[in-house]
Amino acid sequence: MNRCLAVLLFCLAAGFAGAADSTPTEVFPRDLTTYAAAGERGVWSEIKARAAAEPFNVVATVIFVLAVLHTFAAPKIRHWGHVVEERHHAALKTRAHAISRDNDGDGRPDEVSFAGQVLHFFGEVEAVFGIWALALAGAIVAFKGMDTAIHYLGTTVNFTEPMFVVVIMALASTRPVMRLAEQCLKAAASLGGGRPVAWWFAILTIAPLLGSFITEPAAMTIAALLLAKQFYALKPSLKLMYGTLGLLFVNISIGGTLTHFAAPPVLMVAATWGWDMAYMFTHFGWHAVSGIVISNIVYFFVFRKELLALKAGKAAKSAGEAAIPVWVTLVHVLFLGFTVWMAHHPALFIGGFLFFLAFAQATAHHQSKIELRSPLLVGFFLAGLVVHGGLQGWWIQPVLGSLGEVPLFAGSTVLTAFNDNALITYLATLVPGFTEELKFAVVAGAVTGGGLTVIANAPNPAGQSILQKYFPEGVSPLGLLLGAVVPTLIVAFSFMVL
Repeated sequence: MNRCLAVLLFCLAAGFAGAADSTPTEVFPRDLTTYAAAGERGVWSEIKARAAAEPFNVVATVIFVLAVLHTFAAPKIRHWGHVVEERHHAALKTRAHAISRDNDGDGRPDEVSFAGQVLHFFGEVEAVFGIWALALAGAIVAFKGMDTAIHYLGTTVNFTEPMFVVVIMALASTRPVMRLAEQCLKAAASLGGGRPVAWWFAILTIAPLLGSFITEPAAMTIAALLLAKQFYALKPSLKLMYGTLGLLFVNISIGGTLTHFAAPPVLMVAATWGWDMAYMFTHFGWHAVSGIVISNIVYFFVFRKELLALKAGKAAKSAGEAAIPVWVTLVHVLFLGFTVWMAHHPALFIGGFLFFLAFAQATAHHQSKIELRSPLLVGFFLAGLVVHGGLQGWWIQPVLGSLGEVPLFAGSTVLTAFNDNALITYLATLVPGFTEELKFAVVAGAVTGGGLTVIANAPNPAGQSILQKYFPEGVSPLGLLLGAVVPTLIVAFSFMVL
């Protein structure tokens, strides 16, 4: 029932995005080219002038900042939810005999704590930006009117990427695709004797590079699921778990830069700036490979004693699982390839996904249960993020346009931690006069900072959703940040010095 309801809500949201036809009386958000030229003003003066010209800019950014702060508070809120539920259950045990009626009048005590469930919902990182999108929508209605809110949410905002991530995550997590990926990585892990440390190194090295071909969300899904099975299930220390998560996020962020079509931050600029596959590999690809290998080696030596001490358990063995026919796996790969090919055409990749569901039903004896909860939550997260991100260009653009090569790289890296890196690179295309060096700096900075927070790169919520069950109180934003700092600095060295 919950799955059907989730799918129904997702379809309704997609339908709403295509059905809205109200036309507002003014362009919203305001076109960045309509603001007065900066002239000799500094960045802060220009930002203040834009805020004065369009006061709603400040409202939108304040709501966005509150949403970001909410993501940092989510683990604590989730902890409060556990406390409230435990108290509720304890109270039920001691007072059950004295309760003769409940709110439903059926003579039984309430088994579910409403307050606890509400706190759990507010503590879900994937729900944060959707929750605050409601506040943003209310603010748009109050300041600009209902027509403007409908037009912005239904027409201006592009929900293609969130919908694509839902489909690609569902496809990449299927049993045949996972078995194929596992067999390929097993060959690499066998070079290290098939031990957990060999799996750890193989997954963190090879899977991110797959992001350049099957897209980063698919690579993240495969890598996170395999890490869950081959590494996290062995219960390493919390410090190593956060270090591995940060390393995974950073590696995935830069692993998609070998081509010009798989990583969202690259895709945003490739056509505008004329970057093709040859350009990406010669200017970004080898830097990315170097950064991934060096980061993995550094973390291996930092955690060498614990990694070598890990022993494979039952959760990491799959020898007893039934074989999957080659033709079934091939069909899955074809569906995966079709979805990547049609990544910018939601009507086609969603239609293809419906055909896939029919095929999965017909071959159910070779399939695992199609998991939709995590993909839908991640899609909801990204949909909320793009709703907020579309209104942050008023201050990000002047910041980017005021920086030189090295400051631009550093600024792009830092800004990425607080916004999707694809938005950062897109706004860079709107800044006139960028040299090739500045173009390289802003994109390199955006992908370098893609592992610092869960909102920095579109695939990150997928990885966090899959792996957060292994963290006692969920994934802490501060823990993720600390785990990602070292590989981020290494990648920065690879892009700017090597």
